[in-house]
Amino acid sequence: MAWRDGRRISRAQSLRYERPVLQSVSPTVWAMPDSVNERIAALGLTLPGPYPPHDPLVAVSIHGGRARTSGQLPRNHDGVIVNPGVLGADLSVEEGVVAAHWCALNALSVLASEFGSLEVIERVLCVIGFVASAPGFTQQPTVIDGASKLLHDVFGEAGRHSRSAIGVAALPRGGAVEIEVEVALR
Repeated sequence: MAWRDGRRISRAQSLRYERPVLQSVSPTVWAMPDSVNERIAALGLTLPGPYPPHDPLVAVSIHGGRARTSGQLPRNHDGVIVNPGVLGADLSVEEGVVAAHWCALNALSVLASEFGSLEVIERVLCVIGFVASAPGFTQQPTVIDGASKLLHDVFGEAGRHSRSAIGVAALPRGGAVEIEVEVALR
């Protein structure tokens, strides 16, 4: 079961709201191709960007068999921020989920740009999600589920990760969501 607008809804109902960027229903993980790039294509996804941060920052920091992205905003294929605003004031939870989904796509984009392929990723270790939140808004975990579910869809069981979902007053460029992703490398 899941929650939407303060009421409990079924898993089938929640899928309509949790995967709004996808054009078709995702195949189950066990039927997915072995290649990460093939899975992305099978899910009907294309990576935006990449949109690296300004100097002197790097999009991906690598050390000791791990890589960590800089914060990724929800930019679409044109580089425009998706669903700017504040959750609980300007935006619905569903719009926040969409923004988190785009953040995860952008994280994959900078990782693919850094390594030339996502196949070097052994598993996703951690996601830290920031949600621009109005006072009293408490559904940050539901919003960041948009990123977590996408990473699980793309990497299968290797996409399961630890996570924090943190409410903040504002995010850069008016973004509603920002995530950082840490991965283990092969």
